[in-house]
Amino acid sequence: MRRGTKRKTTHKDAAPTQPDEEPNSGPSQSFQGSKDGPAEENHVEQPEREEPIQKDEVEKKVREEPTKKVAKGKAKRAKTAKPEYFSEKRNLEDLWLQVFPVGTEWDQLDTVYQYNWNFSNLEDAFEEGGELYNQKVYLFGCTEPQLVSFQGQGKVTMIPVVVAVVSPFPPSDKIGIKSVQRETEEIVPMKQMKMDWVPYIPLGNRDSQVERLKSPIFILSCIQRRAGLKHLKLERVKKFEYCLPYFYHPLQEDELEQSTVVQILFPIDPKPVFCEFDWELDELEEFTDKLIEEEELAADQKDAFKEFVKEKVREAKKANREAREARKKVLEEMSGETKAAFENMKFYKFYPMPSPDTPDVSNVKSAFINRYYGKAHKVL
Repeated sequence: MRRGTKRKTTHKDAAPTQPDEEPNSGPSQSFQGSKDGPAEENHVEQPEREEPIQKDEVEKKVREEPTKKVAKGKAKRAKTAKPEYFSEKRNLEDLWLQVFPVGTEWDQLDTVYQYNWNFSNLEDAFEEGGELYNQKVYLFGCTEPQLVSFQGQGKVTMIPVVVAVVSPFPPSDKIGIKSVQRETEEIVPMKQMKMDWVPYIPLGNRDSQVERLKSPIFILSCIQRRAGLKHLKLERVKKFEYCLPYFYHPLQEDELEQSTVVQILFPIDPKPVFCEFDWELDELEEFTDKLIEEEELAADQKDAFKEFVKEKVREAKKANREAREARKKVLEEMSGETKAAFENMKFYKFYPMPSPDTPDVSNVKSAFINRYYGKAHKVL
């Protein structure tokens, strides 16, 4: 080759050229510098290039993890789960408990509820075919102290009783207050003794206020609380214990209208004279002499006692006469519908059913309710 002549470059002699830069060509490029900037910039961009990979992996784990846990949890529950059984509450289960036991001494209430009495017969009476099915009913409670057997031992027990009155209207809005210790009888409004008829709402309907307006069951309730008794006078407290649900049947002659017996409580010291005098069967002179002979009455009190008895007889005869006149007036003013309601009114008396956890009361049942209601049409 001559001097001054340029040598032609061949493919072999050509300087190696850098390949075109490809994105994401490999991890080694993330640490190389470039003419455009330092290597740190490429290092900052590294998470961006790897983010799709990390995000996919994370999302995959998130999707898989709950599935694994759920599957694991299901398997665990399948091994450990056991069937649980709960005794379903009956709709009228607490009905007898809601009825106030009228006339029961306050300090005896705990003995009434010490047993889990079974009143399933009362509940069944409201079912189809029962005595109280589809009827408007008014319920009140009372207690009867009786000697009954329990676990092989005889024991005086306060037996709860529920009386059901089938009637389209309340049988009475009054309460009688009477006992052998009280000389006179009082008939007072129920509300004076903090008692009233209130609707009973079955357990399954207590969330509904509408049910209260259309309930066919009413119970005699008392809002006097035992905690408040300490603020009352003893006489007021005792009045509650002498209460009897009052009822007056205008179509039947009251037993008081027919009675010829008066209760005598002659107040003398040191011991009052308590007795009953029948003005048709007893002769006052002989009656008084017998009391003196038995040393129940002092001889010097004979005349005073006789005058006291005569006055009580006059009061009783006057009361009987007024009662007959009042009944006659009521009948004259009574509508045919009301008269039919009284004629069809029924009383049912419910005792507790036999149960292994309670005393047996089957031998002490009685149809007698009280001196106002008389006897029940049926005892259950």
